[in-house]
Order: sequence, then structure tokens, then C-alpha cells
Amino acid sequence: MDVKEKYIEFFIKKNHKQIPSSSLIPENDPTSLFITAGMQPLVPFLMGEEHPKGNRLVNYQKCVRTNDLDEVGDKTHHTFFEMLGNWSLGDYFKEESIKYSFEFLTKELGISKDKLAVSVFKGNDTVSADEFSADVWRSLGFSDDKIAYLGEEDNWWGPVSNTGPCGPDTEIFYYRSDEKTPAHFDPEDDNWVEIWNNVFMEFNKNVDGTYTPLKQQNVDTGMGVERITSILEDVDDNYLSSIWLELINKIVEISGCSYDEFSKEIRIIADHIRAVVFIASDPAGIRPSNSDQGYILRRLIRRIIRYAKKLNIDIDSDFEKVLANIVINQYSKYYGEIKSNEKVVYEVLANEKNKFSKTLEKGLREFDKIISNLDNNIIDSEKAFKLYDTYGFPIELTVELANEKEINVDLEGFKKKFKEHQEKSRQGVSGKFKGGLSSDSLINAKYHTATHLLNAALKEVLGDHVCQRGSNINEQRLRFDFPNPEKVTKEQLNEVEKIVNEYINMGLDVTKKTMSKDDALKTDAEAAFVERYGDTVDIYSIGDISKEFCGGPHVKNTSELGEFKIKKEESIGSGLRRIKAVLK
Repeated sequence: MDVKEKYIEFFIKKNHKQIPSSSLIPENDPTSLFITAGMQPLVPFLMGEEHPKGNRLVNYQKCVRTNDLDEVGDKTHHTFFEMLGNWSLGDYFKEESIKYSFEFLTKELGISKDKLAVSVFKGNDTVSADEFSADVWRSLGFSDDKIAYLGEEDNWWGPVSNTGPCGPDTEIFYYRSDEKTPAHFDPEDDNWVEIWNNVFMEFNKNVDGTYTPLKQQNVDTGMGVERITSILEDVDDNYLSSIWLELINKIVEISGCSYDEFSKEIRIIADHIRAVVFIASDPAGIRPSNSDQGYILRRLIRRIIRYAKKLNIDIDSDFEKVLANIVINQYSKYYGEIKSNEKVVYEVLANEKNKFSKTLEKGLREFDKIISNLDNNIIDSEKAFKLYDTYGFPIELTVELANEKEINVDLEGFKKKFKEHQEKSRQGVSGKFKGGLSSDSLINAKYHTATHLLNAALKEVLGDHVCQRGSNINEQRLRFDFPNPEKVTKEQLNEVEKIVNEYINMGLDVTKKTMSKDDALKTDAEAAFVERYGDTVDIYSIGDISKEFCGGPHVKNTSELGEFKIKKEESIGSGLRRIKAVLK
């Protein structure tokens, strides 16, 4: 039994109900490109909505984080990862949560208490120190030397905006070293690695900066599968654990390069191929593109190709299919979509590989052009960064090519430009990785409801083949992806817009029914991405013109929406179209 199965079994014994892993693409969270934590799909229930499975939940959730993509290649960073989580929605709180975590680690996983230490919130001017959690840890045998009191940066969660739910957390650390565990816990010692985080949503932060206790106090915990597995298997490199071993060995075999000498390149290929398999196979239908999730998918595949070339892997072979197949076989037991969408994964990889191979060739021609026009035998930072940003050349490749011609590269200037680029990128996406507890605003509810009307109007104008293949909502517009073999004409778009506004002016009631997924599938409700849903689903009906599986939020009546206006219609791939629209 692996750690995922042990975890689920343990918490089921503690009266938790298992819920399925959600899609990697947030359904109702415009602040995030991907699901980055197990709590994101549970936002409405953490805010007080009743969960159909009850108030004790457990799962393993597939996640993707890309804000530290450039760190991948070391021993610990991953783009795709699995997060174990258990939740209390207004049921048990700090004492039970801490004791459950301690019992699982020491009894179920057999980790010695002597290898563990913890941190708790030290308090600030408005909220006192979390002595309750500290006392629970003391009752479990932790001395004061193994309990660290840390500030908001380390042991406080939220709110994700200026106001909202928030609270202290307690983190559990493991001493990963062959040396004897020190008697005193020093959080600055890198040998102490965090393995579990228990968040206690205890307060609401008010507009004036004060805190009031929440009526529903929640527990949200998270533990990374990759990290805890490497600890249990006593390896200090996540990529040498059983999770990665078959994939790593195959890359070594294909490339003929040793892991010791080329560990960074091999880790990047292994990490990225796994992430690509999960993103490309997701029911949301993400494909390589120049924006949002599609851009991330494209970037990951291109990095695989770059580093494969560095290891002298034959790019014209089907190496990417061989590696993807290992991931599919390893995870299909837990995530059926990666097996059912296997062919899609292979096609996405092969198509993008072929495109990038041509880009690389163009980049090499650009390099030759640059060196033929040098004035002072040095490639300046501007040109080096252009090779990186436009043609995907890693700086190492530019330096290697330059060395062969006995030409220098302005590395310091490049690093400065690269840092500026990183900072701009992080600022640009920082709002997209907050977690989403503030995303259920009225305007989002309006846009979410409008997507149902748009779907219905498109069916009326274009035909019943129209269905949702993806959507994204923020406070400025809605985006709706759907299959159609050809461009939608201006006349058709005008008709769709007219029909949606007619639906709005009819003042149709929006109603919700909750039922089992099996019963729901027997109705005539439309079910896009049915794999995303658990055993119990909500069906939203808008008059008699729309009935769909959905997770909300929605308005109560279409008259609340205002005027609907289509701003753009475009192609996003073979047979797929995208509409962007606004409400005035």
C-alpha cells in the first residue's frame, strides 16, 4: 500500500469521506491558472456552503505550480505534484487535527517522534500567540526546544485579499540528515524540512484591520506526496525515490548519460514530461498556445526538447512517447483520464516537438547572424536575451556555441535582464496564484450564469454539436471555448448576442437541484467534464433553455445580468473556437 492509500484509509477510519481529485483547471477561480493546492476546489464549502459528503473530507489532489519553474532541476522542486489533504468544515478543530497528523506520521508511517519538530504562530499586535496548538504538541511529548514560535510570514494563512477568512497554522518538520537530530529545533537549519501544514481558519479580517472569530472554523491541511515519500525511503533527492525511479532510469538509458553527471537535465525532463501528461490529459482540454494554461504546456514541452538535445537524445525518435507511457502506466490507477486521453497526450507532445525543432533551427541561424556582425568579440546581454526569449535558447547553449567560436557572452548583463524578466513575470501572474477565497463576487456570478446562456444560444444558432470545452471568468469578461468546424460569421455572432440578451430580458429564474451523479446522468442535463465531479452534483436550470452540471456561483434571475456583448471570436486550435464577451 502506498502513502496515498494509507492516508485515505486512515482518515476514512476517522469518519472522513473521500472526495475525488478535481481537474487541474479551476472551475470557478479566475485568480489561478491551475489548481495549486487541495483547498482550491473546496472554496465554496470553506465559505459555508454545505458539502454533499459532509463536514469531514479527505483526498489526494493533483496540482501544478509554475511560479518557480526555473527552480526545477534541483532535488526538491516539481511542476506537477500530488497533495494529500484532510478538511474539517466547521467540525473538529486544532486539537483533533494535530493529533490526527501526529498519529498518522508516527503510527501509520512509522516516523520517529525524535525526528520531528513543529512551529506555531507567535502572535502579533491584534492576535495572540497560538498557545492552544503549542499545548497540544506538548501533550504529545514535544519539549519547548522542539516548538518554534514564528511570525506571520511562516505561520499565518490569508486572507487572500484585504479582508476575509484567515488564521494561524502549525507546521510539522522532519530532520532529513544522517547526523544525529539536534535537541533544539532551528527553523533556519535547512536539514529541517516542512512535511505537513495544518491551517486553522479561525478569524475574519475586517476592513478596519481588526479580526473577529468565524462562525464556521475550518481545518485545511496539506502534505506533499513526493516529499513524504522521499523521507520514508530515506533519500535526500526526491528524484531518487520510487516515484521517479523508472522514469529517471529510462532517461539515463535513452541518453546514455549518467544521473550523477547530468542530474539537473535529467530531472527537468522527468519533471516536465510528468506535468505535460497530466495537463494534456486533463478533461479541460488544454492545448499548447501562447496564453494562459496553453502557454505553460507549450513552455514545458519546449524545455523537454531543449534538455533532450543537450543530452544528445535523438529528437526524431519517439523518446517523448516512451517517457509519457511510463507516467501513464504509473498513474492511471489513480487518475483514469490520463489513460482515456493517452492518444491526445502523444499527439500534443509530437506536434509541439516538431514545431519547436524548426524554431531551434531558426535560432541557430540567428546565432550565426549575431556573431557575423559583432564589433568587439562579445555577445551583449540584449542579443543573448533575444536568443533566450525569442528562440528558446538557454544561456548555457548560447555560451557553449560562443565558446566554440572563441567569443564571449555578457553573462552578468544577461542575468540582470533575466532577473528583470522573472520579476515582471511573477508580478504579472502573482494574482493568479492566490488560492481563490475571494472569487465568488457578484460580477463573477453574473459572468458564470452568462456562460450558460451563451452555450444555449450557440446551440440554437450553430447546432447541437456545441458544448463547453473550457471557460475562464474574471471581473472584466467571460471566455468560452467550444467545438465548431469553421469560423463563426459576423451574422451568426450577432444572432447569438441577440438571443442571449432576449434570455436576459425574459427574467428567467436560475434554480439548483442537488442529486447523486448517477441520477443526474439519467436526466437531460448537459455535463461537460463529468470526470471533475464527485458522487453528488448540482444541476442548474435557467428557465427551460438551459440545464447543466455546474459548481456555481450563479445569480438568481437572468434579469440581473445587464446587456451581453460579444467582443471577439477566434480559433484556438483545429476545430476549436473561442468567444470573449462582456456584460454592460
